[in-house]
Amino acid sequence: MAPMNLQISRRSFLMSMASATAGLSCLPLRGAERPRKKIALIGTEVRRHSHAQHFIDRFLLGYTWGGGWRRPEVDLVALYIDQFPEGDLSRAAAKRYGVPIYPSIAEALTLGRSKLGVDGAVIIGEHGKYPRNEKGQTLYPRYEFFKQVVKVFESSGRSVPVFNDKHLSTEWSRCVEMVEDSRRLRFPFLAGSSLPVTRRMPAIDMPYDTPLSESVCAAYGGMDSYDFHGLETAQCMSERRRGGEVGIRRVLGLRGAKMWDYAAARESTRRLLEAALTRSHNLPVKDGYPADAITFAWASKVFPEAWAYFIEHRDGFHTSLFMLPIHDFNYAGLNAKTGEIISCQMYLPMPLHGSTTADFFNPQIHHIERMIVDNRAPYPVERTLLTSGMTLAGVESLHRGGEPVETPEMAVRYSAPRESLFWRD
Repeated sequence: MAPMNLQISRRSFLMSMASATAGLSCLPLRGAERPRKKIALIGTEVRRHSHAQHFIDRFLLGYTWGGGWRRPEVDLVALYIDQFPEGDLSRAAAKRYGVPIYPSIAEALTLGRSKLGVDGAVIIGEHGKYPRNEKGQTLYPRYEFFKQVVKVFESSGRSVPVFNDKHLSTEWSRCVEMVEDSRRLRFPFLAGSSLPVTRRMPAIDMPYDTPLSESVCAAYGGMDSYDFHGLETAQCMSERRRGGEVGIRRVLGLRGAKMWDYAAARESTRRLLEAALTRSHNLPVKDGYPADAITFAWASKVFPEAWAYFIEHRDGFHTSLFMLPIHDFNYAGLNAKTGEIISCQMYLPMPLHGSTTADFFNPQIHHIERMIVDNRAPYPVERTLLTSGMTLAGVESLHRGGEPVETPEMAVRYSAPRESLFWRD
């Protein structure tokens, strides 16, 4: 085959791919095989280690599950990719598996026709070159992608399940609008990251209806990108407390000495941070071992430039997120009745040494499959709505130099499912 002309236009290339492969989804069934559900994936960019790469590879090739190799229960039949950076992997994947890349979101959802032609939509608005606002937030087009999906639903007269990767938007009103759209059009809506469903060490759960008084997460990473992960780490445990989730009253973001001084005045927070840090596998060492016992005083000394969010819920419950250079996500919660601390690590190993495995995406893909097949979200989107809001308020508080942000608009109530869906096998 002659090499592809690299000067071909984006639209011409995408249309040629769509035309060449559009008939693949219409192949006859073999024997009595049940029709398989079809999905479209809408992504920002596909390169090595990008979120879209991890999702696309698993949907097309499969992934490890239950001690074997699992073929997904749904077929990825259409792609829309917004950007094609150097090192793009989407074109090669599309050619290898015969999946068309369409030039618009609407065409991907309709398979180039006039009405919705798939049974589910997956939105991966993470990575790529997008503008940042004055607070340092990258303005990924998750809301814009979602609204284009909704427009196709409205014009087609029917809706299908939707998954949105990570938080919903950088504006609270848009987060709320996305959830309201899903209710108005009555489609299952799943969102968030893999932290709530990845493996835990030890493999424990928060007993349902525990009288918790506070959750602490010791995490790492950047503002508005990894703080969301840390808040999900805490929230998937906190939502199981007695009375369920009732919403957020205020959020305070602090840095450095001000943060450590504020935390030092809270005895339970100190205890919980110490417990969470003992679950970490990436603590700083000196001559191959920590220089001192793992205590609050030790942490304030070795992490002087850390930052944190202190979140007050409407029922008096507290969530504290400490962002530290430790490279893992660790949880501790306090049982107010017994004084017991429940702690674990949500296991999120980054791909290293050329590996692209990132196994923590496997359970997330599995739950997306189940949502599309069963037409039911396995856990509430309200979790992601609130963690999105906590992130936005925390970023705003830091931007204001440590001024508390009141959040009366975040009076979001919901109950967690009794079955916790983290990866146990």
